[in-house]
Amino acid sequence: MNVLVVGGTGFIGQHLCGELDEQGHDVTALSRDPDPSNLPDGVEMAMGDVTAYDGGNERHDEIHRGGAENCLNAAEEAGVERFVHVSALGADVDGPTHYIRAKGRAERLVRSSELDWVVFRPSVVFGEGGEFVSFTKRLKKLFAPGLPVYPLPGGGRKTRFQPVWVSDLVSMLVAAVEDEDHVGEVYEIGGPEVLTLREITRLVYDAEGKSVSIVPLPMGLAGLGLKTLSVVPGFPMGGDQYRSLQFDNTTADNDVDAFGVEAGELRMLSDYLGVE
Repeated sequence: MNVLVVGGTGFIGQHLCGELDEQGHDVTALSRDPDPSNLPDGVEMAMGDVTAYDGGNERHDEIHRGGAENCLNAAEEAGVERFVHVSALGADVDGPTHYIRAKGRAERLVRSSELDWVVFRPSVVFGEGGEFVSFTKRLKKLFAPGLPVYPLPGGGRKTRFQPVWVSDLVSMLVAAVEDEDHVGEVYEIGGPEVLTLREITRLVYDAEGKSVSIVPLPMGLAGLGLKTLSVVPGFPMGGDQYRSLQFDNTTADNDVDAFGVEAGELRMLSDYLGVE
């Protein structure tokens, strides 16, 4: 099968390209800045920007909604047989963050298209090349640089995640490409366990043989700090990220069984980090 992976040089895209190539598909990775160094030799490269024809004012909308719309238009014109879309848990046009609303608008476009579509809503994804693990260290640098304590918003107890290993997610994406039984379905995908930000932080530091003293940072103070710093050019977080820490990133009903696996069979974050 001929498969185009949009964002094929990104975190999930690289792993997906590799798995599709290994399964014998003809794979092309689309990227704004093609770099084949992290892809198998059999994967072709194509240059393209999914936002090139979009006029959205917000960056999230430009990338997630506008990019999806451009890809859908191109797919319909090219007679693409199946469109597998990676969305996000909680995607909702009326959601609490710009990101979630943009993902919701993108999903609405996908589900109203004339293509055979499949939608995935994964929780946070971890694995080689991903940013989820380093996210916890980034928070430390933001809130307590050089200090022996680690202040987490709400003490890290208010936000729960259901981390899924990238290779487990990719196996399901490939199945959706290959098996027409998945057409027209929306799948919420999470890992085998639900962890708070506090628990994840401890795992990350335990993996490095370090101890960490976590203290609560009032949510209001954290929000004020992130919103203030968001005006600094290049600052990686802002009000949207603060709002995302106020609700869980977990599945209502983990749909991994639709792919012939049970949640308990998936890789745990602690195993990936090498922590007992």
